[in-house]
Amino acid sequence: MKVLAAALVAVVLWGASPVAAKIAVSSLSPMMVAILRTVIGGLVALPLAMLFRISLPANTSQRRLLVLSGFCGFVAFPVLFTLGIVHTSANHASLILAGLPVFTGLIAMTWDKKRPARAWWIGCTIAMAGEALLIFGQSLDSATGASIGGDLLVLASNLFASLGYVAGGRLERDGYPAMGTTFYGVGLYALVLLPMLFIIDPGTQPMAVPAEIWVAIAYLAIGVTIVGYVLWYWSLGQGGIARIALLQFLQPVSGVILAAILLGEHFGAVFIVTSGVILFGVWYALRANR
Repeated sequence: MKVLAAALVAVVLWGASPVAAKIAVSSLSPMMVAILRTVIGGLVALPLAMLFRISLPANTSQRRLLVLSGFCGFVAFPVLFTLGIVHTSANHASLILAGLPVFTGLIAMTWDKKRPARAWWIGCTIAMAGEALLIFGQSLDSATGASIGGDLLVLASNLFASLGYVAGGRLERDGYPAMGTTFYGVGLYALVLLPMLFIIDPGTQPMAVPAEIWVAIAYLAIGVTIVGYVLWYWSLGQGGIARIALLQFLQPVSGVILAAILLGEHFGAVFIVTSGVILFGVWYALRANR
C-alpha cells in the first residue's frame, strides 16, 4: 500500500509539470527552462545528499546506471519535453505522457528478458492507439492549440524518461537508495549544465523575470525533479518496474484539470474520445499485473 501511495503522489506531482513548463516558457526560452530546472534541482540535491550522508554507488555497474538514469531523466527528457511544450498544449502533453508506462514496461521487460502477458499487450496497444489518434487527429479537433511537431517531441521525450526510470528502478532494486539515485543524478548533470546558463540567452535578467515564472521553475526543480523522482524510483524498485509504471496512465488527470484552471485551455471531442481510449487501455493493462 505504501508503494502505491508513493507512486500516486509522484504521478500527481508530475501531472502538473506540463502546466508549470507551459507557464515557464511564456517568458523564458525552452532551453533555459530545461537547464534551470536541472541546475536548481541539483544545487538543492547535492547538499541534501551530504546532509543525509548518502554515498555514491560502490561498484561500476551501479555507477553506470546512475549516469544513465541521470542523463535520461535530467538532461534528455527535460530538453525534449520543454522544446515540445512550446508547440503544443498542456492538455496534449499531459495525455501524451500517459504513454510512459508502455515504454517503461517494454524497456524493463526487455532488460530482464521477460515476456509480457497477452492482456498487457492488448491494453498497451489500445492506449497507444489513443495516443496516435490524439497526435494525428488534430485536423478533426480545432480546439486543441497543439501541433504534430510539438506532440512528437513530447512523445520522443517519453523514451528517455522511461529508460531513466528503468535504470533508476534497477538501482533501487539492487539496494542503492532512491534518494541517492535522484540527488546524485540531478547533481551530477547540474554541474555539467551550469556553464550553459551563461551561453543560453546570456542577456536574461533574473530580476526582470516575473515571480510566477520562478514559481513554475521552482516547482519543476523541487516538486517534479527531487520529490517526484525520489518517490518514483523507490516505488519502481519496491513494487516492480512494469507494474508500477502503469500508474502513469493516470497522470493526465491532474494535468488536464490544472490546464483548464490555470491556463484556460479548452479541448474538443477528439481529446475526450482519446482520453477514454487511453484510460480504458490502462485499466485493461493493469488487469494483467494483478
